[in-house]
Amino acid sequence: MTIFNQEFPQALYAQRRNRVAESILAKSGGGILIIDTAAEKYRNRDSDFPYRHDSDFYYLTGFDEPGATLVMIVKSDKTETILFCRPKDLDREIWDGWRLGPEAAPKYLGINSAFSNAQLDEKMPTYLANQNAIFSRLINAEPINNQLKNWLNEVKGMARTGANTPAVLFDAETIVHEMRLFKDQHEINIMRQAGKIAAKGHIRAMQASRPGLREYHLEAELLHTFRYAGAQSVAYNSIVATGANACVLHHRAGNAELKDGDLCLIDAGCELDGYASDITRTFPVNGKFSGAQKAVYEIVLAAQIAAIDKTKQGLDFQAPHDAALRVLTQGLLDLNLIDRSTIGSLDNALETKAYQRFYMHRTSHWLGMDVHDVGQYREPGSNTEPKAWRTLMPNMVLTIEPGLYIRKSDDVDPQYWDIGIRIEDDALVTTGDCELMSRDVPVSVNEIEYLMKHSS
Repeated sequence: MTIFNQEFPQALYAQRRNRVAESILAKSGGGILIIDTAAEKYRNRDSDFPYRHDSDFYYLTGFDEPGATLVMIVKSDKTETILFCRPKDLDREIWDGWRLGPEAAPKYLGINSAFSNAQLDEKMPTYLANQNAIFSRLINAEPINNQLKNWLNEVKGMARTGANTPAVLFDAETIVHEMRLFKDQHEINIMRQAGKIAAKGHIRAMQASRPGLREYHLEAELLHTFRYAGAQSVAYNSIVATGANACVLHHRAGNAELKDGDLCLIDAGCELDGYASDITRTFPVNGKFSGAQKAVYEIVLAAQIAAIDKTKQGLDFQAPHDAALRVLTQGLLDLNLIDRSTIGSLDNALETKAYQRFYMHRTSHWLGMDVHDVGQYREPGSNTEPKAWRTLMPNMVLTIEPGLYIRKSDDVDPQYWDIGIRIEDDALVTTGDCELMSRDVPVSVNEIEYLMKHSS
């Protein structure tokens, strides 16, 4: 059996489940874990949106079919892993595709047992009886939590037989998300490849750019490249924003015309085997930066380089952001986009957040199975208020994406109007300098202009 593009790494998922079991034993001496996958989503009459599994569920099982629930019964001497999944159904498989089925699931997935998902309500009360604690997701898990109430009511009804009802409920995300924050080699290898595929898409879009095209034309180049290279999907809705649209942070590719003299900002990544890439580049539609565009671009690039230098083991999550802010704010002062006579020094501009009009988002977020991946940004268990920022450690992956967005305004020099620039790469924290997994896309002014000039 293959899951996505690779032979199924059964031992990998078993190791992850074993680590979860160890955390459950440490926290409560044992208990039961219940995590279901994402539901299919209705689009319109007789049509669903393309299915995408739940990340936590997939992280522990490698199983990408809908209608499934993972149950782990953890005791001091053993852990039993049970999967509820869709039963084999020839009629439905003719229409919707092959199903693994509960009969084959234990052998292929490396679990102890599997049952039809139609048996979930029947079996769960017995599994829940006499458990020390329940580990389930407390947020965004309404369907399973509603079922859990019914199952627990049934367990209470078994009291005369000597069955005890679990009295403690833990959030399973605190265990799984901490694990997901640190990527294993399997994940890193996939993310490197996802970065390479996304980079190819950005290069193809740059090479295709010319005045008269529409934003959706460049989006089509991205989508073609992602799928042709084997990615299953985009990692998020691609942003292709030309002219003033580049100052809209989450602008969707529309029918705006690419005009001579304007910039185009593309923020796009692919999803490969369940993992996201996330790259942003900004380039001139006609292949040549104007003087004002180049001046702003060089500030953003310098800010990214400063942030990359602070993306190191032992520094904290805030360090890259602070480094980028200093460079961006100094650049705004140098271009007189922040009024020196009013604001004064760089430190005062930072303290008063004078930059926020032109830079209103943070420099980084975690990256992994989700494009805005899970994991706490503050130190877990910290007693300080506010809690200290998370210390960067090897195998964490984060984006580095400073930007400047300059809208039309009477107090802004018209040469800078509608310049929106963001530069983003994916960084793997190592024991030395961070590894940029998405740097196959040209990033300097000269590199971008050369690529676009020599496009085939």
